[in-house]
Amino acid sequence: MNLYPSVGVVFAVTRRSHGGPVALLLPILIIGAVVYFIIRRRRARAQPRDPGSSSESPNVRRAMGDASAEIGSQRVPVPLATARPIVDKTQGFTDQSAIRLDNLTKIYGARKAVDGLSFGVRSGAICGFVGPNGAGKTTTIRMLLGLITPTSGTATVLGHSISEPASYLSRVGAMIEGPAFYPSLSARKNLDVLARLGGIGRERVELCLNQVDLGARAEDPFKSFSLGMKQRLGIAAALLPNPELLVLDEPTNGLDPTGIREVRVLLRSLADRGTTVLVSSHLLEELQQMCDDVVIIREGQLLFAGAVGELVVSQVAELVAVPEKTGDLVRLVALCARAGYAATSNGDGRVHVAAPSSWAGDFNRSAMTEGITLVELGTTKQSLEDLFFELTEEHR
Repeated sequence: MNLYPSVGVVFAVTRRSHGGPVALLLPILIIGAVVYFIIRRRRARAQPRDPGSSSESPNVRRAMGDASAEIGSQRVPVPLATARPIVDKTQGFTDQSAIRLDNLTKIYGARKAVDGLSFGVRSGAICGFVGPNGAGKTTTIRMLLGLITPTSGTATVLGHSISEPASYLSRVGAMIEGPAFYPSLSARKNLDVLARLGGIGRERVELCLNQVDLGARAEDPFKSFSLGMKQRLGIAAALLPNPELLVLDEPTNGLDPTGIREVRVLLRSLADRGTTVLVSSHLLEELQQMCDDVVIIREGQLLFAGAVGELVVSQVAELVAVPEKTGDLVRLVALCARAGYAATSNGDGRVHVAAPSSWAGDFNRSAMTEGITLVELGTTKQSLEDLFFELTEEHR
């Protein structure tokens, strides 16, 4: 609501009124009312917002390439003892990281939505950002994008403090929650609008459409697109400013296997050219294939930050044995326990043993000594998804 034109109209009327006390008093009352409403509006803006609310300005929206800031989630805890920063192996934890958080905290009332997060994201890496519902991912990303103010702590994005988002948002592309476009406009015209608002050359529109394989459908209206095509157009919009940092929420949502692979190849090509990618996804198998690093948080606290490979490799390999007779499952579990290895049988006809592959031969010979015939014996490693869910149950 713009109050200032109304004030001008009021004064124009009072100047044509007859003189007297009433004519003198009326402008004073009007000015007082205007000042009152302005003060109320400023106080409302200064109050803390609910974590689920949106507080971005049109300028911030244009710089981000999208108008929302909601991140998907996944239940993925990891032991607190393993938490450590992602660091550049050659430079360490420095301001040259694309993103750096130092004890970043956000409090709403009595609840800490983000509780002293400290980690860094390497420049040029693809970093997965995951955690269960309510973990604090949304709040963290909103602080990084300048949408909300932290209660305490500091953070930098592309070398600039998050207290000055205008200094870096023009170099950031984001697709948060889901792409928002004009339904009746074509893909090309939607991107043309965003390009003009951001002062971006039209040549970027064609390049980005081709990057996400939408060149042949550029003239089709957005409302006719499938969910996967809408996701690809959202990624194209995020790529318009040729960003140094790309923030994507569920970029493979709604895509078929071919589309998922294309997005994975696209993000890898961007990272190889120096673009840093922060990606949230519930497809943990995709994260394992797509990401260099992963940051895992729960209840606002950092649980793990490091290379995906290190997280998986750090887990003990598992032996899987299948006895010829299901009645021997309990005996196999007891045999493993006597040898000092934890084993379980979860009803799938197999015994899962937390033991290295080097023990497989001894395990087989011990089973034969006990009169147990194994029809299958092999080694398996947990996938990232298996690891996340197992740790979720262990650390509830």
